[in-house]
Amino acid sequence: MKRTGRIALVVCMLAVAQLSTARTRHDKIVEKIIETGNTDNRTMEHLDVLSNRIGGRLIGSNAYDNAVEWCASMFKQWGLEVWVQEAGEVPVGFNRGPWFGRMLGGNGMNLHFATPSYTVGTKGVQRGHVLKEPLTQAEFNNMKESLKGAWVLIGGTNNGYPVDWTEKGDSIRNAAIAENMEIDRKNREARMKGETEMIPRKYEPAMFYRQMVEAGILGIIQSSEVPIRALYDRKNLDQMTFDNLPAVPDIKLDRLQYEVIEEMVARREYFQLEFDIRNHFRMGPVKYHNVIGVIRGSKYPDEYVLAGGHLDAYDVATGGVDCGSGVAPVMEAARLIAEAGGKPERSILFCLWAGEEFGLLGSRHFVQSGTVDMKKISNYFNRDYTPFLTAGVTVPEAMYEDFVKVSEPLKDAHPEFTFTVEKRQGNPRPRPTSAGGSDHAYFAMEGVPTIGFNLRDPKGYNFSYNEIWHTERDTYNKSIPEYQEHTATCTAVILYGLANLDHILSREGLYAD
Repeated sequence: MKRTGRIALVVCMLAVAQLSTARTRHDKIVEKIIETGNTDNRTMEHLDVLSNRIGGRLIGSNAYDNAVEWCASMFKQWGLEVWVQEAGEVPVGFNRGPWFGRMLGGNGMNLHFATPSYTVGTKGVQRGHVLKEPLTQAEFNNMKESLKGAWVLIGGTNNGYPVDWTEKGDSIRNAAIAENMEIDRKNREARMKGETEMIPRKYEPAMFYRQMVEAGILGIIQSSEVPIRALYDRKNLDQMTFDNLPAVPDIKLDRLQYEVIEEMVARREYFQLEFDIRNHFRMGPVKYHNVIGVIRGSKYPDEYVLAGGHLDAYDVATGGVDCGSGVAPVMEAARLIAEAGGKPERSILFCLWAGEEFGLLGSRHFVQSGTVDMKKISNYFNRDYTPFLTAGVTVPEAMYEDFVKVSEPLKDAHPEFTFTVEKRQGNPRPRPTSAGGSDHAYFAMEGVPTIGFNLRDPKGYNFSYNEIWHTERDTYNKSIPEYQEHTATCTAVILYGLANLDHILSREGLYAD
C-alpha cells in the first residue's frame, strides 16, 4: 500500500473512531438526562418559584422584572450563556395588590370579585351605597346628585376586559346616547298613533361612564361568571400615560352576588358595599425582556434547536398553567442537559418570551430583529397553556427517521409513559401569513419548522383549560407534577438528540410553498 493510501486509511479510521466516541459520549449524556429526570426532577420547584413566590407576571410589573432576574440567574447557575434581550416597552407599568370587598347591611357577605389588569384601585378603603346605572339622559339628570359616593351596577357581559374609558369609548357611548334620544322620539310618536311595536334602544355598558365619573361615583360593578376572567384592554393601555390613568375601579363581581345586590337595589333596601383594592401603577415607559439560556454548540454553533414558553402571565391568578407549565419544563430541560455535562454539536436555545399575552411581543422581536438566522433553526418547540404530558410528535415524512432516532431512548424512560413518532398524513399545510395563537407563529411565518409535541392525559385527570384560561384559577395546583416532570425529560432528550444530528431537520413537506 502506498504511503498516501495508508495515511488516508488512518485518517478515515481516526474519523470513525472519533465519531464512535462522540456517539458513545452523547449516549451516556442522554442516559444521565433520563436518570436525573426520573430521580431529581426539579420542574415543580421552578414552577413553585414562578407561581407562588413571584406570582402573576404582566410585562410592566415588578413581578415580571423579578421573574426575568430569577430565570437569568438560574440559567447562569447551571452554566449556560444568558441573553437578556430587550424586546420593547409599555407606556405605563402596573402592579396588582391585595383586594377585598364586603356588603354592609342586609345579610352581609364577603364579595367574590376581581378587577382587570391596568385598572385603578380604590386609593384606600371606600364605602358607599349602590345604584343601578342610568340608561337615558333623563335618568342621569334625575339621579345625578345621588351618584356621588355610589357604586354603580352596569350591564353587559364580562369578557375579562375593562370598560373602554378612552376618547374612542366616550365617542361610542355618546353616539348611543344620541341615537337613543332619537329612538325615544320615534317611539313616542308611534305610541301616539296607537302602535305597539317599539324600536329597541341601543346599549353600551356604563353608557354614562364619563358623566358618572364627573358626578363622583366610587366605581362600576359588572356581573361575571365564575371563575372570574380579568384581562387588560390594548386600546386603554396603548393610550395610557401616568397623567390619564383610569379614574375609578372596574369591578367584575360573581354573578350570583351581583344578582342578589341588584335585587336589593330594586327593592330600595339600604345597604353599603366596602372595597379595598390595592392596584398601583409605575411611571413609564417600562421595558420588558426575553430571557434566553444558551448551550453553545461545539461543532455547529451557528445552527440552533429552540424550545420556549412565555414568561409573562395574567395577574388575577399566578400563571401556574399559562404559562408556568411551559416555562418550568423548558427551564428544567436546560438544567438536565447542563447537569449531565451535555456538549451538543449545535446550539440549544431555551427561550422565555416576554409579552405573549399582549400580542406575541417577545417572540416577534426575536424573529424580526434577526437575533439568529431563521434558516439555521432546526426546529422551534413551543409549549403553552397546558399541564398535559408530552407524549410524542407528528412530523412530515422527511423528518420521521430523525425523530425516531433521537426519541429511541425515551421508549424505556418511564414505566407508565410512552413517546411515539407518527407521520403526518395529507398534504402539507400552507405557511402562515399572519401571526396568532402562540409564540411559534412568527417563526412559522419565516418558514421555520415549529413541530410541537403531542399532548396526552393518560391518567385521565380531565384538565379543562377553559376553566383556568386567564382566570383566577390559573394557579400552581392546577399543574400535574408527573406530566410536567416527564415533559421536561422528553424535551431535554429530544433537544439534545436533534442538536447532535449531522444535519438540521429537513423542511421538505413542511409547508405547501
